[in-house]
Amino acid sequence: MRLSKRMSELGIASRREADEWIAKGWVRVDGQVVRELGSRVLPGQHVTVDAQAKFQQAQKVTVLLNKPVGYVSGQAEDGYEPAVVLVTPQNQWREDQSGIRFLREHLRGLAPAGRLDIDSVGLLVLTQDGRIARQLIGEDSDIEKEYLVRVEKPGGATPGDEQLALLNHGLELDGEPLRPAKVEWLNADQLRFVLKEGKKRQIRRMCEAVGLKVIGLKRVRIGGVMLGDLPPGRWRYLRADERFG
Repeated sequence: MRLSKRMSELGIASRREADEWIAKGWVRVDGQVVRELGSRVLPGQHVTVDAQAKFQQAQKVTVLLNKPVGYVSGQAEDGYEPAVVLVTPQNQWREDQSGIRFLREHLRGLAPAGRLDIDSVGLLVLTQDGRIARQLIGEDSDIEKEYLVRVEKPGGATPGDEQLALLNHGLELDGEPLRPAKVEWLNADQLRFVLKEGKKRQIRRMCEAVGLKVIGLKRVRIGGVMLGDLPPGRWRYLRADERFG
């Protein structure tokens, strides 16, 4: 397979990053430098990268933001600002324990790894690291995302076990069956969702399918990383000891 794809599969680098390193002569296959883009390797061949590549990668940051209502996750749209505009020195959480000092370079290439709707709040990950982006939103991602969801029940009816069973396993969106979810009631009007996928407005559409209206949605966990006490509109750096997977 292509060397860049193999490096991505091994978790060494994103494909774009791998191509950049190959062009710079920072990648070796079985000890030999490979400089040609599009080079192919066999599964058993040993791929290594030079210290310069590891150093460059180590400088990349990942930001955890508690996104408020009214900001879009990615590019500005319909007059609404992207959440990345909140990543300023003034908004950095004073209890950030990462030990990383804010630099303007940290904004270069900082992009959301996943999305939250404009009306949703909670944990949003923005990263410069293609490995983390692939881990969270790649086709083979298996990372759990946990949400607290407040709902209204039309007419005050109490949802039955059948509706809960459908939310856990049995719904489809856009003509495709959804992966099994973990959904449970926390109290009379709040559900806890744990998903391993993220179709557009998925939770809202799932609830609509069983006769529930979402009036509040908050993401509180992605894999092993918690939103915790991070205040709305504030951000912090991912610590070295934190892992999504």
